[in-house]
Amino acid sequence: MPARVAHPETIVETGWVADNLDTENLRLVEVDVDTTAYDQGHIPGAVGWNWTTQLNDRLTRDILNKEQMQRLLGESGIGRNTTVVLYGDNNNWFATYAFWQMKIYGHRRLKMMNGGRQKWIDEGRPTNTDAADVQRRVYRASNADTSIRATREYVIDTASTRNNIGLVDVRAPAEFSGELLAPANLPQEGSQRGGHIPGAANIPWASAVNAEDGTFKSVEELRSVYGGQGINGDSEVITYCRIGERSSHTWFVLTQILGYHKVRNYDGSWTEYGSIVGAAIER
Repeated sequence: MPARVAHPETIVETGWVADNLDTENLRLVEVDVDTTAYDQGHIPGAVGWNWTTQLNDRLTRDILNKEQMQRLLGESGIGRNTTVVLYGDNNNWFATYAFWQMKIYGHRRLKMMNGGRQKWIDEGRPTNTDAADVQRRVYRASNADTSIRATREYVIDTASTRNNIGLVDVRAPAEFSGELLAPANLPQEGSQRGGHIPGAANIPWASAVNAEDGTFKSVEELRSVYGGQGINGDSEVITYCRIGERSSHTWFVLTQILGYHKVRNYDGSWTEYGSIVGAAIER
């Protein structure tokens, strides 16, 4: 018998989404790397979040604070009991980033559409360019759960003491080695040095998905991918990438599919760490 997903309630297939488009108190949210994609066509009824302006503080380099999250969710027609289904392009990079932030502020009814935007389109399912019909609501968020987020200080301490915490660098090998500062198709900017955090294992985020349709690999395959490099859930894990979105994808895989209990996403990631004066790096 195949091993079970730890939290099957957090993953839905495209067929399930198609069957539930008219379900009461369910909100679809699209979050794309390409911030123009939503306007070109989206799942009927979905709202679109721009990760550059709506999932980051506009003045301080930081994720949303509690008040900002409350405003975003309320303006999207989401209440505490709303089931939110997230999806996006690039195999759900920024959809998982939104999932992680919503988990920080205590939203429980969260699901990820397996395969994301591209799978929906490839299957010939309906899209439109209509604005979603949203009735604004008042949202009351929980106080931030900082146990699933790693700060700069926490990571520096981990890197310097090697204190039985696994570091997973989910970037491409050329980024890990220091050859590139960003993915080859994205701007080469963000950090002063190329390389990786001392002691980190390089397990690219794409190791977790099937190449043909972007869906998540089986539990057995994922255990082999991560366990083969010593990431087996026995100790705490910190994931990171360049700016925190690809690492949130791996955070999702480790926590929601494999059921690892102690996983933090370092959203400062290499853009921050690779520019810290005095911080040791490896190449």
